[in-house]
Amino acid sequence: MKKRILIPCLLLMGLPLWSRTLTLQECHDLARQAVGSQSAEELKAAAEANRKASLAAMFPRVSANAAYTYSTMDMTLLPSEMNLGFGTAYVSADGSSQFFWDEGSAVGQMVQNTRDMAYVGEAVQQLSSASGQMVADAYKQLYDQLNLDAHHVFVAQVGVTQPIYVGGRLRELYKISQLAEQTVSLEADKREADLIVSVDEAYWRVISVAHKKELAEQYYNLLVKLEGDVETLVGSGLATQSDLLKVRQKRGEAELKRLQATNGLQLSKMALCQLCGLSLDEQIQLDESGLEEAVLHDTVSDYRATVSNRAELRMLENATQIAESNARIVAAGLQPNVVATANYVYSNLSADNGLSSDWRGKGFFTAGVVVNIPIAHADDIYRLKAAKHTARAARMKVDETRELLELQVTQANQRVLEAQQKVAMCRLAVKNADEVVRMAQESFQAGMIPVGDLMQAQTAWLAASTDLVDAEIEEKVTESYFVRYTK
Repeated sequence: MKKRILIPCLLLMGLPLWSRTLTLQECHDLARQAVGSQSAEELKAAAEANRKASLAAMFPRVSANAAYTYSTMDMTLLPSEMNLGFGTAYVSADGSSQFFWDEGSAVGQMVQNTRDMAYVGEAVQQLSSASGQMVADAYKQLYDQLNLDAHHVFVAQVGVTQPIYVGGRLRELYKISQLAEQTVSLEADKREADLIVSVDEAYWRVISVAHKKELAEQYYNLLVKLEGDVETLVGSGLATQSDLLKVRQKRGEAELKRLQATNGLQLSKMALCQLCGLSLDEQIQLDESGLEEAVLHDTVSDYRATVSNRAELRMLENATQIAESNARIVAAGLQPNVVATANYVYSNLSADNGLSSDWRGKGFFTAGVVVNIPIAHADDIYRLKAAKHTARAARMKVDETRELLELQVTQANQRVLEAQQKVAMCRLAVKNADEVVRMAQESFQAGMIPVGDLMQAQTAWLAASTDLVDAEIEEKVTESYFVRYTK
C-alpha cells in the first residue's frame, strides 16, 4: 500500500524513479563513441588508399584506347590527271580512263609521220590507240589501288608506360602520403585527448555544483533552524524583531542560492550528457570516489622527453617533412626524366604491304624510351627557391612550438602544485570554520553573542566550504590538463 501511494507521488513531483551512475572512465568511453568514430575511420581509410595509390604509381600503367572517325572526303594519293612525260592519263568521275600521247613522244611522231600512208598510217593509229588505252588502264588500276576508303577509320591501341627515372618525384610522393596517413592518426589522437579534457571538466563541474547544492541546502537548513530559535527568543523577550528580520533576510538569500544551485546542477548534467552522447534529460549520478585522491607532483625535469610525444609537435614535424619533400619534387622537375613505353596498335588503314584500308586482322608493336631534359626553366628554379624557404619556415615553426609546449608543461605542473596547496589550505580553513560555528552556536544558545555573530560565523563556514569544493575541483581539472600536456 505504501508503494502504491509513493510511486504516484514521485511521478507527480517529477522525481526520477531510477538514475544511472557513471564513473569518469565510463564517461570517457561514452564520449569516444559519441564523437563520430566512423568519420575518423573513413579519413584513415582515405589516407591509406592515397598511400597505396602513390606506391602503385611506381609500377607500369596499362591503358587501352579506341577511336572511330567518319569523313566525307575520300583519300586519293594520285591525281585524276597525270602527265607522264610521254603523254597524259585521265581518270574520269564515272570510272573510265583515257590516255593521250604527246606529239613530241616517239608514238606521237610515228603517228604524224605515217598519217599520209594509207595502210601503215591506219595501223599505226590503231596501235597508238590500243597502247594508249593500255597505259590508261594501267594508270586507272594504280589509281584505284591508291584510292583509300577513308570514310570509316578505326584505330585501337593497348599501351604500357613505365617510369624509369623521374628525379625522385614518385618516391617523395609516396613519402608524403605516408606522412599524411600518420597525420590523420595524430589528428584523431589529438581530438580524443581534447575530448577527454572536456569530459573531465564537465564531469568535475557536475560534482562541484552538486556539492555546492548540498552546502546551500545545509546553510538553508541552518538558517531555518536559526529562524525558529530566534522566533522563540523574540517571544521570550530575549531577541528583538530586528534580529528576526535579519535572519529571515538571510534565509531568503539562502533559498535563492539553493534554487540557483539546483538549476546549475541540471544544466551541468545536461552539458555532460551532450558530450557523452546521452539524452539531455538522462538522469545520471556521478561517482565521487576519486575527488579527494591527489597525485603528488614534483618538478618536471626532462621537458624534451615529455614534449616529444605530443601530437601537435609530431604533426608539425610531419608538415615540415612534407614541405621538404615538396621542395625535392620541384627539384625533380629540373632533372632528366626517363619513361619507357610499349604499344600494340591495330587500324583498318595499314601500310605494311602498301597502303590499304582493308581489314587484315594484323596490328603492329612499338616500343621506345622517352627522355626529357630541362634546359631553361626559370620558373621552376624560382619555385624551388620558394619551396625551400617554405620548408625552412616550417622547421622554425617546429622549434618555436617545442619551446611553447615546454613552457605549457611547466605551467601545468605549477598549477597542479598550486591547486594541491590550495586544497590543503582550504581544508584547514573549513576545519577552523566548523569549530567557529560550533562555538558560536554554543555562545548564542548561552546568550553570550547576538544572532548577527552566529550568522556571520555560518556565512564564513559556507564560504570556506565553497572554496574547498572549488579547490578540489580545480585540482582535478589541472591534473587532467597536466596529463593532457604530457602525453
